[in-house]
Amino acid sequence: MRDVAMVHADSLTYLPTLPQGFIDAVITDPPYNSGGRTPTERTTTTIRRKYVSSDAQHALEDFVGDSRDQRSYSAWLAQILAHALAAASTGAPLVVFTDWRQLPATSDALQVAGWTWRGALALRKPINRPQRGRFRQECEFMLWGTNGPVLADRNPVYLPGFYVGSQPKGGLRMHITQKPLEVMRDLVRICPPGGRVLDPFAGSGTTGVASVLEDRGFLGVELSEHYADIATRRINETVRADPAG
Repeated sequence: MRDVAMVHADSLTYLPTLPQGFIDAVITDPPYNSGGRTPTERTTTTIRRKYVSSDAQHALEDFVGDSRDQRSYSAWLAQILAHALAAASTGAPLVVFTDWRQLPATSDALQVAGWTWRGALALRKPINRPQRGRFRQECEFMLWGTNGPVLADRNPVYLPGFYVGSQPKGGLRMHITQKPLEVMRDLVRICPPGGRVLDPFAGSGTTGVASVLEDRGFLGVELSEHYADIATRRINETVRADPAG
């Protein structure tokens, strides 16, 4: 039976309780805290308005923790990534999503936390909002690093540095910033087979579903009770449906 768990908690206080070497990879999509140029914009604009087109038909619930300014975002994320590093095994990889606004802040947080920065990947989203008079913002980025050396012999995979995928449509979309499952299935392969993936910002649980499907263990932490419940249900359904579970 796979070692799979979802926890409704704040990663800032929960991750320090994990023992050293408990985690074999960290793959996560933190709230970017983007889109607010002023304190008023950051605190009065809804998450939906920041990240969703005005003509979207769904009514997905907002999430918390997306109103920090850039400096506090860097400090906050660095603390969480440092706690994750303390629980990571030697050579464990880290993959953290970001957008163009927060790319510098995220790279700073990754390195301040003690991870060795190894590079950046791109995720192109074919479905995106038009940008009149400017270039489309159709890419997100993934910064990756390791806890010390790259232990290639332990997990000799050859993964791409560029991905294409849009958010799920219709009833398959459970979260405002949900990532494509096929992309996440490829990303979790950076974790050694049988290892445990940590997602400190689990959202609706797509990283957990991908981990189960790729025969990895998983520990997800989610601050929102609403989304923690959705993630728990999705992951449990995947475990029950997968013969290898």
